Amino acid sequence: MVSTPLKPYKNPIFFITTRLQSSKPISILSQNRVQKLISSQSDPLLAKEIFDLASIQPNFHPSYSTYHSLILKLAHSHHFSHINPLLTQLKSRNYPISPSLFSRLIRVYGETNHPEKALKLFYTILEFNTKPLPKHLNAILRVLVARRGFLRSALDLFRSAHRYGVLANVVSYNILMSAFCLNGDLSIAYRLFNEMFKRGLVPDIESYRILMQGLCRRSQVSKAVDLLEDMLNKGFVPDALSYTTLLNSLCRKKKLKEAYKLLCRMKVKGCNPDIVHYNTVIFGFCRENKAVDAVKVLEDMYRNGCLPNLVSYRTLVGGLCNQGLYDEASKYTKEMICKGFSPHFSVFHVLMKGLCNVGKTEEACELLVDMLRFGEAPHLDTWAEIVTRMCIAEDDVLRVEDMLKEILKVEIKPHTKIVEAGAGLEEYLNRKIQTRRKKF
Repeated sequence: MVSTPLKPYKNPIFFITTRLQSSKPISILSQNRVQKLISSQSDPLLAKEIFDLASIQPNFHPSYSTYHSLILKLAHSHHFSHINPLLTQLKSRNYPISPSLFSRLIRVYGETNHPEKALKLFYTILEFNTKPLPKHLNAILRVLVARRGFLRSALDLFRSAHRYGVLANVVSYNILMSAFCLNGDLSIAYRLFNEMFKRGLVPDIESYRILMQGLCRRSQVSKAVDLLEDMLNKGFVPDALSYTTLLNSLCRKKKLKEAYKLLCRMKVKGCNPDIVHYNTVIFGFCRENKAVDAVKVLEDMYRNGCLPNLVSYRTLVGGLCNQGLYDEASKYTKEMICKGFSPHFSVFHVLMKGLCNVGKTEEACELLVDMLRFGEAPHLDTWAEIVTRMCIAEDDVLRVEDMLKEILKVEIKPHTKIVEAGAGLEEYLNRKIQTRRKKF
C-alpha cells in the first residue's frame, strides 16, 4: 500500500482535533505523520500541543523519533520545563535512548549557561539503565569547567565517575588540567598529569602543551623547557603551538639565546618553524635592541624555505631604525617594497627622518620615490621633513631641483599631501629670490 504524502496544514491543531472528533477510524494519525507534523513546526510550543493532542488518541504510541525531535526542539528554544516530563515518559515506555540525545542536551545546557541542568542530566542517564559514555562525561566536564564556580563540582564528578561505570580518558584529564592551569592551580594540574601514568594512560601532545602553557603563564619558563625535553625523550613530537608558547615566553623573559637555539632545534626535532615562530623571535630581538640578531633570523627564514611577511619586515625595519642602523633599515625597506609589502607610515617616517639627520637626503628621496611608485601616501610630517631638509641643504640649487623633479616624475595623487608640504618649498624659494636681489 502506497502511503499518501503529508499535506501542509495551515492549522494542524484544528486538523487533529477534527480527526479526533470524527467517528471514522483515525488512520491518518500514524507515528510517522505525527513526527512529520512536529518536525515541521517552527513554534516549539505548537509542536508540543500537537504531541499532546495526538497522545490522547486511543492506541496511539509516539515513536522514539517523535520524542527525540520534540525534546531537542524544546531545548533549543529554552523551554526546559517541558523536557523532564518527556524524559520520564520515555523511561516509562522503556525506549532505548540514543547517546546522541543526551550529548546534544548537554551541549544545549552548556550553551545556555545551565551547568546545574547538565550535571543533573548525567545522573538522569543512569535512570535509563544505561551507562554514560566517556563523551557524556567529557561534555559535562567542559560545561562545568567553563564556570569557575563549578570547577570543584567538575573535579568531584571526575573522581566519582567510575562508580557509574564510566572511566575517564586522556581527554577528561586534559579538560580538567586546562581548567586548573587557567585558574592558577598548577599543583592540581600536575597531580592529574602524573595520575595518568599510574592509571596506564599515556598523556598526549595536548597534555604536555597544557602544562607548558600553565607554567609559562606563571613565568616558570625553565620548567616548561624541561617538560619539553621530557616530552622529546618519550618520543613525542611537539606541535607548532607548543613551540610558539615556549618561544614567546623565552623572549618575554629576555632569554633570547635560548629562544634562538630552540628555533634552530625545531626542524631537527620534526617540527618545521613557521612564520609565527620566526616573527616571535624577530620581535624579541628587536624589542631588546638587538636588531642585528633579528637580521640573522630573517636570513634563516630564507634558508629554511619560510618567506618573511609584512610583520617580519615592519618589525625588523622598526628595530633597525630604533638603533640608528638606517642603511640596513633602508635596505630591508626597499626589499619589502619590492615584494609588495607596504611599510607602516610611522616606520617609514622614522627611517626618512633618520636618513636626513645623518645627511643622507638623497637616499631618503630615493625611498620616497619608491614608496610613491608603490602607491603609498607618506604622512604629512614625512613630506615636511624631506622638503625642509632639501631646502636647507648647502648643495647647489640645481641638485635640489633634480631631486624634486625625480619625485614629481611619479604620478602624484591627491592623497599624497605634497601640496600641504609646499609651505617649506615656498619658504625656500622666497629665500633664494631675496638672496639674488641682494646680489644685484
